[in-house]
Amino acid sequence: MRILGLLSLVAAAGIAGCDDDDPGEQTGRPCTTVDDCYPDIDHAALQGEVVCMDRVPGGYCTHHCVVDDDCCAVAGECDTEFPQVCAPFESTGEYFCFLSCEGVADEAAWCHEGAGEAFNCRSTGGGSTNRKVCVP
Repeated sequence: MRILGLLSLVAAAGIAGCDDDDPGEQTGRPCTTVDDCYPDIDHAALQGEVVCMDRVPGGYCTHHCVVDDDCCAVAGECDTEFPQVCAPFESTGEYFCFLSCEGVADEAAWCHEGAGEAFNCRSTGGGSTNRKVCVP
């Protein structure tokens, strides 16, 4: 009986420690500096400079890119099959990797389930080449 009680306590602690806003991917993780981003990957190996976007609430780990294939190009960069796209962000004129919500029936549910409860689908706002992405 003690073992059952101990297992219940351990399971409850594990559930309480889960973070529903953790996107499960390197891209999109919250950050305050670039050191918080892609911690197990040599930043120089990525297909663009690592950025902690402070224009996104809580910060958003990403890196510069030119084409979609620049996102998830390095082994270990992407932890799941969640699609990523290279898109301009607002009026910066710079392109970054984002978690994509393009072409799905229920964009909000897609972002919530795949990226985290705080994430929603929105346009990157990059003019005529904007994309639909999951951001907090």
